[in-house]
Amino acid sequence: MSNFIDFNAAKKLHDMQSGQNRITQLFDIKYPIIQAGMIWHSGWRLASAVSNCGGLGLIGAGSMYPDILRENIQKCKQATDKPFGVNVPMLYPNINEIVQIILEEGVKIVFTSAGNPKTYTETLQKEGLKVAHVVSSTKFAVKCEDAGVDAIVAEGFEAGGHNGRDETTTFCLIPNVKKHISKPLIAAGGIALGSQMKAAMILGADGVQIGSRFAATTEASAHENWKKKIIELQEGDTHLTLKELAPVRMVRNKFFNELEEIYQSGRNKEALIASLGRARAKKGMFEGDMEEGELEIGQVSALIDDILPVETVFNHLLKEFEETKMPSF
Repeated sequence: MSNFIDFNAAKKLHDMQSGQNRITQLFDIKYPIIQAGMIWHSGWRLASAVSNCGGLGLIGAGSMYPDILRENIQKCKQATDKPFGVNVPMLYPNINEIVQIILEEGVKIVFTSAGNPKTYTETLQKEGLKVAHVVSSTKFAVKCEDAGVDAIVAEGFEAGGHNGRDETTTFCLIPNVKKHISKPLIAAGGIALGSQMKAAMILGADGVQIGSRFAATTEASAHENWKKKIIELQEGDTHLTLKELAPVRMVRNKFFNELEEIYQSGRNKEALIASLGRARAKKGMFEGDMEEGELEIGQVSALIDDILPVETVFNHLLKEFEETKMPSF
């Protein structure tokens, strides 16, 4: 039997409840549940609600101008006295200004993605911040450990939004990453149920990052048209595309079909960039245009049947986690 898969689920549950889990200790939270910093979804209302429930809420800086990010951080501090953080995609513009705002506003936790983990980790840690970095492969997880990050998020290609090029699933990725690193490990991609959370932790994760399930909550800042669309999705309704640029999982609609037509005409990279350059993600997920907009969501959306308050989502996750039993054989 592989020695890197941890089957001691009962101990992990006890550790989670008693505050001994590596993720809960690192971030000073009650439960090892992190809400992904999704663009156009993760404003101060969602982040503070998750933190107030005992998880770690993340403000998604990727869809915010610097002044809007500052406003969201300030409102989040007013709405919760619990830890929260900011997700920073490092390939986005205004990155230096965003980091400066995070430091000025006293944020204590940053999740970085889409870039080199060495770029800001040391700078942030010198100011007392905890830094986690999101990766999609074991190779980059090892680079994160070498860069000195405090935790690593390993995300399978089931996840919504931007993805890795290798198309490695969460169930394959987590045990392999666990075998090669010693830092606290957070599983992401395809997790919306407490049973899936337990499965990820059995495979070696210390906690989970959840995106799609929190996208369909009353506190998410996305448009109601989009939230209603999420709960209608079935298996096979999301697709990974744009591997020539930055792989992204999205829902098939008029915009998606336009991308497919560009592919059929010769995979014209410039035409793809031009099509994306019309604020498509904002048009879809924030403004509610279900045909012309880019609609990013994970495969696990097929398991999401209702729009719920964050508190109810947490109650379901914890109840399902506790009730999921290991089968005997």
